[in-house]
Amino acid sequence: MQFHEYTRFDALGLADLVRRGEVSPAELLSVAMARADATHGQLNAIIRRYDDRARQRVQQCFTPEQPFGGVPFVIKDLFQEWEGAPSSWGNAAHARAISPITSDVVRRWTDAGLVIFGATNTPEFGAKNMTEPRDFGPTRNPWNTKHTPGGSSGGSAAAIAAGIVPVAGASDGGGSIRIPAACNGLFGLKMGRGRVSIGPMAAEGLFGAAVQGVLSRSVRDTAAMMDILQGPEAHAPFWMPRPDQAYLQAIERPPRTMRIGYSTESPTGTPVDKQAIAATEDAVRLLTALGHHVEPVKLPFDGKQLAADFLLTWFCAQAFLVDELCRQEGLKLSDFEPDTQVMAAMGRTVSGPELCGCLERWHLHTMDLTRFHAQFDLWLSPTISAPPLPVGALTTPPALHMVNKVLSGLGLFGAIRKSSFFQEIILKNLGWTPYTQLANVTGRPAMSVPLYWTPDGLPLGVQFVGPVNSEARLLQLAAQLEHARPWFDKRPNL
Repeated sequence: MQFHEYTRFDALGLADLVRRGEVSPAELLSVAMARADATHGQLNAIIRRYDDRARQRVQQCFTPEQPFGGVPFVIKDLFQEWEGAPSSWGNAAHARAISPITSDVVRRWTDAGLVIFGATNTPEFGAKNMTEPRDFGPTRNPWNTKHTPGGSSGGSAAAIAAGIVPVAGASDGGGSIRIPAACNGLFGLKMGRGRVSIGPMAAEGLFGAAVQGVLSRSVRDTAAMMDILQGPEAHAPFWMPRPDQAYLQAIERPPRTMRIGYSTESPTGTPVDKQAIAATEDAVRLLTALGHHVEPVKLPFDGKQLAADFLLTWFCAQAFLVDELCRQEGLKLSDFEPDTQVMAAMGRTVSGPELCGCLERWHLHTMDLTRFHAQFDLWLSPTISAPPLPVGALTTPPALHMVNKVLSGLGLFGAIRKSSFFQEIILKNLGWTPYTQLANVTGRPAMSVPLYWTPDGLPLGVQFVGPVNSEARLLQLAAQLEHARPWFDKRPNL
């Protein structure tokens, strides 16, 4: 099989070719590896290869019951552990440890017949919306290598957009599936809380805000992936009941007519690029033409308070993670990026009552969104407030690193964190991605759909947020949009 033939199919299509004996898993793996080799210098999407394990894997028999039998696949190098292999989480020092376990999602992927041959780049601990870890270097966008593919699943998104694989492992703790989907012309669905296990190494990620999932070129690939990933695990603290019908079957039916409220206003009050507004208004016209009722609405939540509450819990999680790796693996603070050290230092200034109060406000944000969904089926917004940023656009200047080091030495982070100056800084840092945290804090499903490209040829997705248990509804709408405005054959000139 040649590369141009390989990219004509999504993952389910490739698996069907294997099932019918028209191509072998070894052939597919060879094409995927060759494409990964050819694009690595331009993109830096895959930072670790498992070629030997993959070659052994394709010699095994795949059964007709495996929906993705023989299809090449890459996992995200963050909390997607594979027994016997290292996992860096974007940090080279942590990569010295070999995982003694396999994550639930990785086990389900291999059970479904996928052939894992690499792990994709991610920012350190997934803590940024651009994929530029100090230890592994930046990943670049296949549509324009001067720009970012987003984060934190940026490596996976770049690998798909470049044609290395049709679908890849991803996760989303604050937009990390939807942001890269928007930047790379891909479909990205964040499942609701409790749908997919993040175990067995943890009960929940970021108090339930972080979920496992995939990025893909086709809606049906994501639907089939959700069918294999969702469902209970004995060690999970809770789970959502299975849907009445498989997601892959559900998307065969068109969605019912929906009432959709939309807004382009930034929840944090930061500027919104005219292209992000144009992308949303274009989606409104398409939805209206398809028979849906779409109307402008006020923001259904307090965006600035939600951003502050999201970041406070994120800082606490970073502090816990840094301290645990130092305790368990003997890492030193210098092993972590300066920005990670600052976030962890901020987290250590948060008291127990303050954190509990913050988590209680998460419930208030959920109630705000619940009231909105009592009137509207979905909330529509830009996924990101501007087209993909240039690589390095959000890098912290060295001079500010020195200031942070001095502040840390003086123990002033507690006072700084509560200052208006710091509040303005964090709102500015979320300025490019102010829309996505809502679904994580509330635990609701949300998706980014690739309906728009800028005049410069950069993808710019739009986001839909649904109520609890609305994954099937979102997938049905995505399939309808995919049929009305196909994107599968849009490919970067790489």
